[in-house]
Amino acid sequence: MNNAMDTKQPLDSDDEEQAYYQRSIQPKADQWKKNSGDVFRASCLKTKILMTVIFGGLLIGSVILLSFSHNFNDQLLDATSNDQLLDAASNEELLVATINGSSRSETPHDKLLGGLLTAGFDEPTCVSRYYQSSLYRKPSPYKPSEYLVSKLRSYEKLHKRCGPGTEAYKEATKNLGHGDEKNYANKSVGECKYAVWVAVYGLGNRILTLTSVFLYALLTERVVLVDQSKDISDLFCEPFPGTSWLLPNDFPLMKKIDGYGRGYSRCYGTMLNNHAISVNSTPSHLYLDILHDSRDEDKMFFCPKDQTMIDKVPWLVFKTNVYFVPSLWFSPTLRPELMKLFPQKEAVFHHLARYLFHPTNQVWGMITRYYKAHLARADETLGIQVRVFSDQAGYLQHVMDQILSCTQREKLLPQVVAQEESKVNVSTNQKLKAVLVTSLDPEYADRLKNMFWEQPSSTGEIIEVHQPSGERFQQTDKKIHDQKALAEMYLLSLTDKIVTSARSTFGYVAHSLGGLKPWLLYQPKGFTAPDPPCIRSTSIDPCHLTPPSHGCDADWGTYSGKVVPFVRECEDREHDGIKLFDEL
Repeated sequence: MNNAMDTKQPLDSDDEEQAYYQRSIQPKADQWKKNSGDVFRASCLKTKILMTVIFGGLLIGSVILLSFSHNFNDQLLDATSNDQLLDAASNEELLVATINGSSRSETPHDKLLGGLLTAGFDEPTCVSRYYQSSLYRKPSPYKPSEYLVSKLRSYEKLHKRCGPGTEAYKEATKNLGHGDEKNYANKSVGECKYAVWVAVYGLGNRILTLTSVFLYALLTERVVLVDQSKDISDLFCEPFPGTSWLLPNDFPLMKKIDGYGRGYSRCYGTMLNNHAISVNSTPSHLYLDILHDSRDEDKMFFCPKDQTMIDKVPWLVFKTNVYFVPSLWFSPTLRPELMKLFPQKEAVFHHLARYLFHPTNQVWGMITRYYKAHLARADETLGIQVRVFSDQAGYLQHVMDQILSCTQREKLLPQVVAQEESKVNVSTNQKLKAVLVTSLDPEYADRLKNMFWEQPSSTGEIIEVHQPSGERFQQTDKKIHDQKALAEMYLLSLTDKIVTSARSTFGYVAHSLGGLKPWLLYQPKGFTAPDPPCIRSTSIDPCHLTPPSHGCDADWGTYSGKVVPFVRECEDREHDGIKLFDEL
């Protein structure tokens, strides 16, 4: 039978596969596709629901956590306020300990410097006072005596009782400057006496002389007040708690003291020459001229008989550019007290400077930023302070020769060698030595930097040379210049070893503040490097340049360096300077 339905047409293999797919596979695939789509859509729906629940939970949890965190922070702030916890200072302490490694962090932090400082100041207003200063330098081998600590606490009470704004200060200034000098000592001047420090000469001189005047005030129970007409408040924080050391601008003699000199009728040396002063006839105030070129009569200030007379005068006004602390030890009346205050005699400035001079936050920021950037990584630091006393400005080759001769002879810096002579294995750990150079001229640091960059050192040490500034000319009383100068003094004081220039008050402050016995560069004579180029000091004390060249009374004409055994010639100023020594 020819039934159409039974009629089969011949198919090739592809057609046959296609027919089989349409007949058997396609229907199943369509059904699977439909079922899978339903499952996928259901799955998506479940996922959306689950994600919504999770997100909602997280949102609710975040709100709760945020609320808890806010309450916790409020409690933390309250605790900080109530307990006076450290804020930025504690972070700084941790950072410095991390930078400097375990050697510094293992040392207990003495924020009060053995009792020199007193607690109670508002720390954030002067961050250098408590934590940072002692964190950046090694513990001092010089410890303040208990008697000095007690004396400083007594002085703080006196200053608070007699300082600016008090009734005692008002009483003391009531009759001052009215021109009536006759029998002034018999008038009511109150219980307080004062020592007024007038800012003259450069910053190094000012720091040394203010320390000298403060010590004299400490010994004679006077209140020290400082001339604020210059930039003192831009450099240092207030040192005494609950009061100020700044001389008020309405001080009765304020308009006159800048012009005081040896021609002033109340200049002590002039009054001696004119026989215008005696124990029974004392003026309301005295001007004391204690400069590098003072007359012998002015230097009689250091004699016991003169001190008896001066002690009766309520107001003393000091102009000085020399560190006169060593000369105070000549007085038999002051010496016993000095011995009790300073068993380690050479540490007078070291202790008093750390007590008095705390850089303002602006200056301290300069110090810490530079230290972290250039000195903190070093295994050892060397400070080199270059001061050229010459009419010829700028770089001088013989000074450079002297610096190299001193530092290499004393093994402070290595020699440089040719590359082929270097036997150092560069794969080994090489020590890093950071050299901090301070000078008005940048060429000395540049020469050192190029020398150690161009050739390897003989020891294999990596030598990095840094100079914060090189301003060519000293610009005293220009705020930013003085702030930079102070920052550089402090940076030098933080180094491990130090080389300083003879006669430089800048160098004296730096090494004595740091408790460092310096290598002193002799002052060149002519245009050749001295031989030997330098000497290692056995004392950290600054030098009193051009001290009294005589004794008192029967000792008249005696060289000052022979009056007491521990006050001797400065190594860098033979026969023209004295300083305190502990080693005899």
